[in-house]
Amino acid sequence: MGAKDYLKGLLLIFASICSWYSGYQLAELIPDESLSKTVHTIMKIGEKPAIKFPIPKRQKCDHWTACPPNTYAYRLLSGGGKNKYAKICFEDELLISEEKGNVARGINIAIVNYKTGKLIHTQYFDMYEGDNSGPLTQFIKNAPQKSLILMVTHDDGSSRLQNDAKNAIEDLGSKEIKNIRFRSSWVFLGGKGIDFPKDIQREKINHSDDTKNRYLGWPAEIQIEGCIPRNLS
Repeated sequence: MGAKDYLKGLLLIFASICSWYSGYQLAELIPDESLSKTVHTIMKIGEKPAIKFPIPKRQKCDHWTACPPNTYAYRLLSGGGKNKYAKICFEDELLISEEKGNVARGINIAIVNYKTGKLIHTQYFDMYEGDNSGPLTQFIKNAPQKSLILMVTHDDGSSRLQNDAKNAIEDLGSKEIKNIRFRSSWVFLGGKGIDFPKDIQREKINHSDDTKNRYLGWPAEIQIEGCIPRNLS
């Protein structure tokens, strides 16, 4: 190695030492917090931005979408087995439920004033024991005109249901009440003096079938829901 190459080597080492020392001094001048932020920013480069979706707003009676203005929201849920009790929700208020303590085996009924949307009365009628078909018929007949009459079964709603009661329910618009069987799950939206739109969901039935039942001896619970216009004739 010549003197010239030796000198170049020394200069390279000296330049490296100077660069390191300058960087060290500069780092000492930068606050730790700023340096940390800079490193964090560098690490975030290239990451995909997180997409945040808005939390869906809860709707009345747990509908997926809101009812239009000037309508009533409703949801009717039959019982399932012995321990899943029926429910009637109207305008986001539980009219009949286990929590309210006003649901039982048989046919559960809530009567609502159509013009005001206010609850008039609730009652349940055991259709497995006792003579409750006559009182159920009278309960329906006593409902005032312009009433919404919402019905759901829990357990059995048919064994002691007589023809007079079936006819009274049929007069409210039911298409399935005369098809109800032992432990059928059944829900129905009826009305006195109310002409419902044809596209509104008003009734559903599910019969007990040992080859298809969800519960031992009982079919799956069923439900209907929808929005009732407030300006019906």
